[in-house]
Amino acid sequence: MRPSSPLRRVRRLDRALTRRVSSLDAPGLVRVLDGLEAAASRTKLWWGGALVLAAGGGARGRRAAAAGVLSMGAAQLLANAVFKQLYARRRPPNELVGRAEPPARPGSSSFPSGHVAAAAAFSGGVALVWPAAGALACVPAALIAVQRVHCGAHYPSDVVCGALIGLAAPALLARTPRAAVRPLVRAGARIAAP
Repeated sequence: MRPSSPLRRVRRLDRALTRRVSSLDAPGLVRVLDGLEAAASRTKLWWGGALVLAAGGGARGRRAAAAGVLSMGAAQLLANAVFKQLYARRRPPNELVGRAEPPARPGSSSFPSGHVAAAAAFSGGVALVWPAAGALACVPAALIAVQRVHCGAHYPSDVVCGALIGLAAPALLARTPRAAVRPLVRAGARIAAP
């Protein structure tokens, strides 16, 4: 018997974790996850967080909001316009999703999770400027990661890769020459200002 390849082991683990997470049925948890998914759809949750930071956090809040929004934009570009185009992966099959009727899932590639990339990037971008606010943003970001597997939209490896892309975005922007980023940050802060 040949030993299994690392990729085959990851696929087996993906399937087992997807089955386990999607079968969670605590009513309170499901309500929270579904509500968060609705809020995070089209990045509404993160734009709302940026507005709260900009309106109530003074200059630091505006800088944090701009960093979060710029990071989120960069992560979405990488996740959706680059990686999803490079690797077409089917969404988890219905038999892995622990519900009689799985919810409707997007038709795009499952790999990587754009929702999680946006969530991690926004949280990471905010954390670079205002660590406490970034830590607070990590709570809904982590729940979004769980929700994407719970609803059957993604495998856990899609979520992990989305998170890595999301965390890479603010790090890349932080290393970009200030002369290139400063006008974008100022423009973002002006847009986010009340």
